[in-house]
Amino acid sequence: MTNGDFAWSEAENELSEIDTSVPHSARIWNYWLGGKDNFPVDQAAGDEYVRTFPGILDIARLTRGFLKRSVRFLAGERGIRQFLDVGTGLPTVDNTHEVAQRVAPDARVVYVDNDPLVLAHAHALLTGTSEGATDYVDADMHAPERILEAAERTLDLSRPVGLTFMGVLGHVTDDDEARRIVGALMDGLAPGSHLAVCDGYAVASPEFAAAQQGYDEGGSVPYKLRDGEQIATFFTGLELLPPGLVAASEWRPETEPVGEPPQVQPLGGIGMKHAR
Repeated sequence: MTNGDFAWSEAENELSEIDTSVPHSARIWNYWLGGKDNFPVDQAAGDEYVRTFPGILDIARLTRGFLKRSVRFLAGERGIRQFLDVGTGLPTVDNTHEVAQRVAPDARVVYVDNDPLVLAHAHALLTGTSEGATDYVDADMHAPERILEAAERTLDLSRPVGLTFMGVLGHVTDDDEARRIVGALMDGLAPGSHLAVCDGYAVASPEFAAAQQGYDEGGSVPYKLRDGEQIATFFTGLELLPPGLVAASEWRPETEPVGEPPQVQPLGGIGMKHAR
């Protein structure tokens, strides 16, 4: 499927599989970003988190901002024309293909997720330019080989790819498994490919820790907050590009910040794969 070749009967089938009795991270994130693709159970879980730690709204905003800047950087300064967005989440404003194709209309983007609601919306809404292409892979990120095989329908894996993980690696709570997923995907990509990661940062904030614990115990897929050294291991074997792994607001900011930056921020960085 490229550029919107999709029947709404397929969406109805996918939507019928949605479990609205438990909160889901993609829908909660959509709610925090002001979207409408969520349910009362997601709103309740999101509101409970915000009551304990209001800074989660800053984290959602900063992660989206890092996505936009990093994709613009990769498509512009680094000349990347192919993107593999793992853990897509629900469409909002300035999705990966929109940002990339503003810079390079011929950019090709593959989204990866395994939530029925995300699948339905992605097929219907994530359409791009006539010069480029968008596609959606219904797959779990624990299956990197399947992701790479499906991505080859749209991407030429013999050429550089921008691989992105935006706020999703924390859902893989085992550190070794998270590194395996990232490593297996990067191993399947050509030299010159780039890895962009933005992920939750474990800082000394009792409110943040309490909110995350309540979230994890509330039926949602747990999310592990990692420290900087743990997140840095995702870039093992890659050249970490300036300014390195930093607070999201400090990664190549495009405007002067207004006021003090939030105390609790996700960390973001981009690494490049070289030929071995």
